[in-house]
Amino acid sequence: MVHAEKSAAVSTVKTAVMSTRPESAPALREIARPLSVSIVIPIYNESANVDSLVKQLSEVMDRSPRSIEVILIDDGSTDGTVEKLLQVPERDPRFRVIIFRRNFGQTAAMSAGFDHAQGDVIVAMDGDLQNDPDDLELLLGKIERDGFDIVSGWRKDRKDALISRKLPSWIANWLIGRITGVRLHDYGCSLKAYRCEVLKNVRLYGEMHRFIPALASWGGAKITEVPVHHRPRTRGVSKYGIGRTVRVLLDLITVKFLLTFSTRPLQVFGLWGLGLFGMGSLIAAYLTFLKIFFHEPLASRPLLMLGVLMILMGVQLISMGLLAEITIRTYHESQSKPTYVIREIRDQSAPRSTGG
Repeated sequence: MVHAEKSAAVSTVKTAVMSTRPESAPALREIARPLSVSIVIPIYNESANVDSLVKQLSEVMDRSPRSIEVILIDDGSTDGTVEKLLQVPERDPRFRVIIFRRNFGQTAAMSAGFDHAQGDVIVAMDGDLQNDPDDLELLLGKIERDGFDIVSGWRKDRKDALISRKLPSWIANWLIGRITGVRLHDYGCSLKAYRCEVLKNVRLYGEMHRFIPALASWGGAKITEVPVHHRPRTRGVSKYGIGRTVRVLLDLITVKFLLTFSTRPLQVFGLWGLGLFGMGSLIAAYLTFLKIFFHEPLASRPLLMLGVLMILMGVQLISMGLLAEITIRTYHESQSKPTYVIREIRDQSAPRSTGG
């Protein structure tokens, strides 16, 4: 009798366990802990905006169910911003402050913030109050619900000057989209959310913080954009000018090369080199034919100089490609850095294993 009751109890337990496995999975996903968030904000000479920025961020963090930290990076300010920033962590430990020794630029400041961030998701935004902290939930929702890796803000109703800010931005966005293949309306919007693993393989130099979506696309990152609020600047002076467009265009050339030929540079240098060498050789053969069979003088012919120049340029480009191949191999092999990104591995011993 006791044995029968024990068997029935065991059977009941087994049935309960088996019945909860498939049905409870959605419920488990719904009650899973929210993603932790790190907000990275470069700041340069924004003493007039620091207090309002901290207040607005604190209100957003108080309302959010997530664990949020804010990393404020001072990029060598000279107007009293540092003194205000150093007081913030004393009032609210959710804020962390990084102080640069001098001005290194927005990209370097963002890179420092990314390196020190501890959240599952990293949100970058400006410190001039033109980005709205209330848009944070909009970006995070796209990552949590829809599974995107990068969510880029789109200042659809932008509050900036037309000629000096909007027009260059429109041209740059169109050009970047055409060259990189990642089409966004607003590459220049600093308000973006990234899964932290996406940023692990991205190194930033120059003005490349705006190209993170394009660089991350090499690893298969899922990217989207959402319209966000953009507020007019009411205090402080803008640090952006039309002169930055030139630097952006130069960095765009670098990005295109990294996306297309970073693991096979000889294919771009060698292709141009072989083309120039071949055309130079044809010119040289033609002039040699004229000299041998028609005894024409060649010393005064510009075509001779062109042929020699093309041959030399072809040899140089091929040599540059070979040197670049050696450099790329040294770079990857010295760091054991793979030339691929794995999304998932499945086998019998480990049903599911994911990697960045």
